Amino acid sequence: MTEATPSEPQAPAPAPAPLSAPAPASGKAPLAPVSKTSPLTRAALLAYLFLIVYASWFPFSGWHNQGLSPLIFLETTSMPRYWTKFDAIINIVGYVPLGILIVYALYPRVKNIWALLLAGVAGLLVSGTMEAVQTYLPSRVSSNLDFYTNAAGCALGGLIGVLTVRRLLDQSQLQRLRQAWFAPHASQGLVLLALWPLAQMYPQSFLFGLGQLLPILSDWLSELLDMDIDLVGLIRPDAVLTVEQYWLSETIITACGMVGAALTLLCLLRKPAPRGLLVIAMLGAALVVKALATALLFSPENAFVWVTPGAQGGFLIGAIMLAGLAYAPHVAQRRLAITTLLLSLVIVNTTPANPYFVATLQTWVQGKFLNFNGAAQFLSLLWPFFAVWFLWLPSHKLNAASQGKV
Repeated sequence: MTEATPSEPQAPAPAPAPLSAPAPASGKAPLAPVSKTSPLTRAALLAYLFLIVYASWFPFSGWHNQGLSPLIFLETTSMPRYWTKFDAIINIVGYVPLGILIVYALYPRVKNIWALLLAGVAGLLVSGTMEAVQTYLPSRVSSNLDFYTNAAGCALGGLIGVLTVRRLLDQSQLQRLRQAWFAPHASQGLVLLALWPLAQMYPQSFLFGLGQLLPILSDWLSELLDMDIDLVGLIRPDAVLTVEQYWLSETIITACGMVGAALTLLCLLRKPAPRGLLVIAMLGAALVVKALATALLFSPENAFVWVTPGAQGGFLIGAIMLAGLAYAPHVAQRRLAITTLLLSLVIVNTTPANPYFVATLQTWVQGKFLNFNGAAQFLSLLWPFFAVWFLWLPSHKLNAASQGKV
């Protein structure tokens, strides 16, 4: 009989591996919560504050002490003699984005109830400052109704911001697209490009003809020096253009303005971004805003009065140029964007005003849209200058380096 050999001692069973969190159904890893404030929201907040200041103090003329206390709007408890529900609603709606952006700019350092309180206090301070300064402008009237409705709008925006900030900044699909499509240091440029369609609201002599600053400077200098000053006439004396020359000028201005803005967008994109769709979306938004603003400020039948032969030719030439430059190196796109924007500025400021456009402006009554038109004019005048400044920033070198292009 053979003896049974004792069984060899068995190794202990391995410990079970720790359970890992199930992957999301979409296969994408969840976004980590943000650890610092977003530069995009800070830039947007600064831009919106500039718009509020310009809209509140427009037209910036006739400054003098009227013998009134700057806080007179707080000393009156009765409602203003002349006011409408439209004015109150516009005041509230106009400050809602301010409250939202304040909360977004503070996140994640300050959040929840503290962010809401800071947004409410900021709304009171900003609105109070705007109303106090208006006592030195004879064309503006400070009002307790404006103060209260503006502050209420900012507080409402703060509440909306508190309720939406985590979904938009921590877990939003927009945040995924921002990281996948755009360069790391593109925040300022995204704010600038978002303002470009809005800059089309103010009536302009030419489609995409932003930055027509010399006529405004001529009016300011004429009022300041009490004499008639025409800077356009000094730069280009006795310039009488034919119809064909106006068409050519409008064609160049439209093409350069369109190409400059679109190239500014293209030089911020990563390779996976749908370049064509994004450019079409930006141009489409600008055209829609232009049509709606023209119909609102003048009349519905004039919604497409800006669709002239010169504008159509410039749009076609701009589309052809963009088709060839869509995949050019970012350095080339940035330099061409600066060149086209500067060329547009030179031509738009040295071309005499179209007499038909001047005649159309005579029918424009700003009325209750005074604040709105002031902010629109601010964007229309200064957008190209901000764009050129942005395109010269060293952050573009950082974007190129992060994508392996330097």
